[in-house]
Amino acid sequence: MTKSEKLFQKALTLLPGGVNSPVRSFKSVGTAPVVISDAAGSKIYDVDGNSYIDYVMSWGPLILGHAHREVIAAISKTAKKGTSYGALTEIEIQLAALVRKMMPSVEMMRFVNSGTEATMSAIRLARAFTGRKKILKFRGCYHGHSDSFLVKAGSGALTFGVPDSPGIPDELAGLTLNAEYNDIASVEEILKANKEQIAAIIVEPVACNMGVVLPLDGFLGKLRSICDLEKILLIFDEIITGFRVAAGGAQEYFGVKPDLTCLGKIIGGGLPVGAYGGKKEIMQMISPSGPVYQAGTLSGNPLAMAAGYATLQILNNEKNNIYPLLKSKTHTLAKEISCIADRQGIEISVNHFASMMTLFFTGKKVVDFSVAASADTKRFSKYFILMLRNNIYLPPSQFEAMFVSSFHSDKDIEMTINAFKKIITKCS
Repeated sequence: MTKSEKLFQKALTLLPGGVNSPVRSFKSVGTAPVVISDAAGSKIYDVDGNSYIDYVMSWGPLILGHAHREVIAAISKTAKKGTSYGALTEIEIQLAALVRKMMPSVEMMRFVNSGTEATMSAIRLARAFTGRKKILKFRGCYHGHSDSFLVKAGSGALTFGVPDSPGIPDELAGLTLNAEYNDIASVEEILKANKEQIAAIIVEPVACNMGVVLPLDGFLGKLRSICDLEKILLIFDEIITGFRVAAGGAQEYFGVKPDLTCLGKIIGGGLPVGAYGGKKEIMQMISPSGPVYQAGTLSGNPLAMAAGYATLQILNNEKNNIYPLLKSKTHTLAKEISCIADRQGIEISVNHFASMMTLFFTGKKVVDFSVAASADTKRFSKYFILMLRNNIYLPPSQFEAMFVSSFHSDKDIEMTINAFKKIITKCS
């Protein structure tokens, strides 16, 4: 028995399923997880001394790779002065100003400690601002584990086949309406049946939690028009796409401005963080400026703020040329994998956007939840295990995104392609 296996057996006696977040258990791919000891750059290492090229990257935050020198220096410098004060600090103000500079729609913001907190708070605010109760989301999009969102959700909920979690009252679930991603007609049908009852439409501008699924041309713009017409707030969940697909997020890339934006992951530089923000007139309803209560003891934690500020400064420097390089590496990886599978007569569909990618085991073009959910998860499990044995660490779920960092070298990409070439015929 390996050291990883021994540690996981112990973890099973202490933690539900042996983990603190479901997909880490590797349950959906039918094997025990490796236990990680440390990481650097594009590599991650387990307690048994194995090294892997990492495409999980802490599920998205580490766009600059593991243990980036400048980010670690910022954390270390801050930690020496104390780890938390429960009081306003200068670094919170500096990070907020930088976020607003890079993402101008976020005129005012509130930092929280997780993406779930951000989305949960944003819909409370939307309900208060509009005086309406219902929220419209899209099947397969995941917005955290608050009660309002675990209804036909993506990410881990989709991976484990429980998109509707026990413990959610029917009365609350009834306030969450589900449309089809990339299907404006389904949105219009729901709006017609719920006239003047919907407070907000929340969407991942690029879906990342049923695997990477791109918006069809005009989809986001039509949502914006509908929200304007029906006096509904448009909320972009950019917890994954924010500062990953462009310096100003997906809203900059697609040229669509939401009323509220939810952020996380990259803005904490790898530390726990979340934020929600948008139009000043809406955000001023948050306590203590207004009546909508939301608080957090560790919100704006100086360590997370320092790590996030260091990360965004690097990303915002055009001289670093990070976004074009990330796009190029990801495109090469996606193209070569697709070509190899095509030459072998193996049906896959590879969706990629900026520095994110998902390989679906289906011959259909994946544009929505239904097609994503029809992918062959048994073949994916074989693929995952074989790639892991060849020192490639992928997200252990068919319904998650791979992430490329600025530290992934051309050699890393080449090794990944060669590993895929070696194992793909064994995934039938």
